[in-house]
Amino acid sequence: MATYYVYILASRPGGALYVGVTNDLVRRVYEHRTDAVPGHTRRYNIKQPVHFELYADIRDALQCEKNIKHWPRVYKTRLIAEQNAEWRDLYDEITR
Repeated sequence: MATYYVYILASRPGGALYVGVTNDLVRRVYEHRTDAVPGHTRRYNIKQPVHFELYADIRDALQCEKNIKHWPRVYKTRLIAEQNAEWRDLYDEITR
């Protein structure tokens, strides 16, 4: 069974944010960290995964991503703070 991830990357605590969806979180975050992905994340140095959620259905994951992208910034920061109050870089945790 496939797993899909909705993830949020940050440039620093309280910094610029990026919301995405993928079926391979480790690979996708690695692409962002190594600047293999042109655009917003490279331009604003957004590389730290600070939040992610798992979904079994791609439609649910895509809907969640769209919802989060339309939320005000305060909602996004609250979502991150609920499970990662220190805004830790979760990369080591997801690569285990």
